[in-house]
Amino acid sequence: MADTRSHQPATPRAHRQHRHHQVLLVLAGAACLVFGILVAVVVPDTEGPAWAMAVAGCLAAGLLMLGRAALARFRPRRGAAL
Repeated sequence: MADTRSHQPATPRAHRQHRHHQVLLVLAGAACLVFGILVAVVVPDTEGPAWAMAVAGCLAAGLLMLGRAALARFRPRRGAAL
C-alpha cells in the first residue's frame, strides 16, 4: 500500500498512540521469540513434528512482529529526502 496522508498521525495524541502500539508490537514479538526458544530448550525433542512446528511458529510470529515494527519505525516518510 502506498503511503497517503491518512496513514500518517495527524495529531500529537494520534502520534503517541501510534508509538504506543509499536512498543506493544515489539514486546509481543520479543515474547514470542523468547517463548519459542524456551519451548525448543525445555520440551524434549521426542514429541515429533508437533514440537518442531510449535517452535517454528513461535519464532516466525516473533520475527514477523519485530520486522513489522522495524519497517514502520525506519521507513522513510512521505516527502522525506532519500
